[in-house]
Amino acid sequence: MRERSLQLLEWYDVHARSMPWRVPPADRKAGALPDPYGIWLSEVMLQQTTVAAVRDYWRKFMGLWPTVTDLAAAQDADVMAAWAGLGYYARARNLLKCARAVVADHGGVFPPDHDMLLTLPGIGPYTAAAVAAIAFDQPETVLDGNVERVMARLYDVHTPLPAAKPELMALAKALTPQERPGDYAQAVMDLGATICTPKSPACGICPLRDDCMARIAGTAPVLPKKTPKKPVPVRRGIAYVVRRDDGAWLLETRDPKGLLGGMLGFAGSDWSDDPQPAPPLNAEWQQLDATARHTFTHFHLELTILWTRVPGNAQPARGHFVPHNDFSPTALPTVMRKVFDLVADSLPFD
Repeated sequence: MRERSLQLLEWYDVHARSMPWRVPPADRKAGALPDPYGIWLSEVMLQQTTVAAVRDYWRKFMGLWPTVTDLAAAQDADVMAAWAGLGYYARARNLLKCARAVVADHGGVFPPDHDMLLTLPGIGPYTAAAVAAIAFDQPETVLDGNVERVMARLYDVHTPLPAAKPELMALAKALTPQERPGDYAQAVMDLGATICTPKSPACGICPLRDDCMARIAGTAPVLPKKTPKKPVPVRRGIAYVVRRDDGAWLLETRDPKGLLGGMLGFAGSDWSDDPQPAPPLNAEWQQLDATARHTFTHFHLELTILWTRVPGNAQPARGHFVPHNDFSPTALPTVMRKVFDLVADSLPFD
């Protein structure tokens, strides 16, 4: 076991990916330490999001709020706007809750202990293990999709996911070394991301190829196996786009709970099989000849777009008008940005 871990660390010393939140292995050996706040922020952002998508968001957040104390003091709306486009917006709400708990309960310092990290809002077993290992060099086992794939192939595990998770965790834990556990955690994730990839794994250049049971058996391309997913249902809704004569846009803040909670967007109906009309004001509505489509984790969404133009004295039943100069489409969540883009492409709004 130890030999495999050392082989992987030797590979990582040469091939570690460059990431803005990562301390390179040579610098780590020289005594440089990662910023726990930056590591935690990256791990929250990386949940169900690619490294390529996260890099710029991470830099933006670190520029706006360089410490956990800065983030804790930020306005909710500002953080939600900065998060827009990254998806899974409950993460942004938990980001603020966690930052404020770190400041209020831990003096603005992340606790290095795995169990203490688990007590913080929004931090589950994976994130606690990742922060403890990468930020504090604790011998915790990190099990993400990349590591699951590496373990399933290395030991030729044919039990389908998610049932295989306990078995894969036990195998990954047995490989986690006491020496350089933070670098090892990043090494095994890098291996899965760059060599032991979902399709066409590059077995010929893998540092663990000689010990890989799936490579020897010829089963690597089909592992890990997964339980077939159920068909993704389709929900429908209505988005109401209102432009005032002075150029202002009608927006509303969604309920803090549920999808897109706390985010700013266009007024809308419920999302269901049979959405009920819920216009934010009385007006002559026209239907756009285009449908906004977006996929969430558990369903596809199709939004019919109704639009209207209203005079300056219009009084909406809900929402508020945002002056044109203060309106930023980039602050909208992705599905609402899709609505805006369709409207902007189709209508003569100046």
